Amino acid sequence: MLQQTQVATVIDYYNRWMQKWPTLQALAKASLEEVNELWAGLGYYSRGKRLQEAAQKVVSELAGQMPATAEELQRLLPGVGKYTAGAIASISYGQVTGVVDGNVIRVLCRVRCIGADSSSPAVTDRLWDLANSLVDPARPGDFNQAMMELGATVCTPRAPLCMECPVKQHCRARCRVEKELEFASKRLLGKAAFSCSQAPDIEECAATGSCSLCLPASEPWDSSLGVANFPRRAAKKQPRAERTATCVLERRGPRGEPEYLIVQRPSSGLLAGLWEFPSLALELGLKEKQQREVLLAHVQAWAGEAVARGRLRHVGEVSHVFSHIHQTYVVYSLLLGGDHKTASGRRDKMLERPAFRWVTQAEFQKAAVSTAMKKVWKAFERQICEGRGSGQGCKRKRAANPSRAGQWKVEADGSLPPRQFSLDAFLKAPAGE
Repeated sequence: MLQQTQVATVIDYYNRWMQKWPTLQALAKASLEEVNELWAGLGYYSRGKRLQEAAQKVVSELAGQMPATAEELQRLLPGVGKYTAGAIASISYGQVTGVVDGNVIRVLCRVRCIGADSSSPAVTDRLWDLANSLVDPARPGDFNQAMMELGATVCTPRAPLCMECPVKQHCRARCRVEKELEFASKRLLGKAAFSCSQAPDIEECAATGSCSLCLPASEPWDSSLGVANFPRRAAKKQPRAERTATCVLERRGPRGEPEYLIVQRPSSGLLAGLWEFPSLALELGLKEKQQREVLLAHVQAWAGEAVARGRLRHVGEVSHVFSHIHQTYVVYSLLLGGDHKTASGRRDKMLERPAFRWVTQAEFQKAAVSTAMKKVWKAFERQICEGRGSGQGCKRKRAANPSRAGQWKVEADGSLPPRQFSLDAFLKAPAGE
């Protein structure tokens, strides 16, 4: 869970996970759906799937015994890389092996004045060599946790607490800062001074100007950064922009309560196996009329009835950034006028479609849905609140009473009557103004 995620975010998820599955055997018996439900909102969902796969392998193929060395952990368990293997082996089994995560990278690069791109193979290999040589053989697990904690709380990316650092006397980046300040002050006084820029960044560097570990010539020392000159990272690739049309499809349930259709995503790829409102990727540049047409065609099969274009209501747009995608969801809503039998009447023609189910609002909140879909739901809910008026509250009560369910009015052309907006909603400035 701590891969790519901060401790503060993980704690609640971890406690719920351990309460539900306290042993490997318990986790191995769980379904992927249960795992996704508990993991929902934590991101990087393949981690949960691989964790369960690893538990199943330990139980079924390794006689319930976890591998005890970093090498075996990485070789035998799916989803376990070099860092995770080193952490488990040192903390749980006392193996004398180092770990290198983002925090440790920052500490070592500053202590050793390694200024090259920290993700390059040369730097990565050097950092692992340093971590393995530094680890305390008597207490490897404690040492590795202390290194990670040092980077997380003291040697932070910005505004590091150098004066509180327990290894500041060993830090070459801090020495470099002091020498640069000394050189700058003497230069202002007109005195000759030794320039750190005339010397290599690290002791072992002999190939000045072509060292694979030093600050690149194209990115010289930046005095405003201080020790934060180290480490340097390659410029992040901008996430690609994508647009997706999403429809919150609503019907009256068998007991008169509103229900919403969710469908399951493919078992591989982004958000694998999670549930979402019916969605369709859009070509960039489509106008709203075209968006409506393609979404309506997509939703038609799910609706189980002929749906007039006018009944498709535009809710708004919701943005969500994944690690490599800037996704914009163009959200619509569609209220079906029939009962629950009508909405599921074409089930026999949908055998090749993804798994789907109708859920209540409470069931949706507990389902294995992504943070992006919860944003979509909030946008939909906000539209309902504005339509009801600020004085009526925002709790959804529509068709909660089966005897009143038939009062949903549909115009002759198949469209729904316009909702009355409150004055606050009417006077509210459009987004972006």
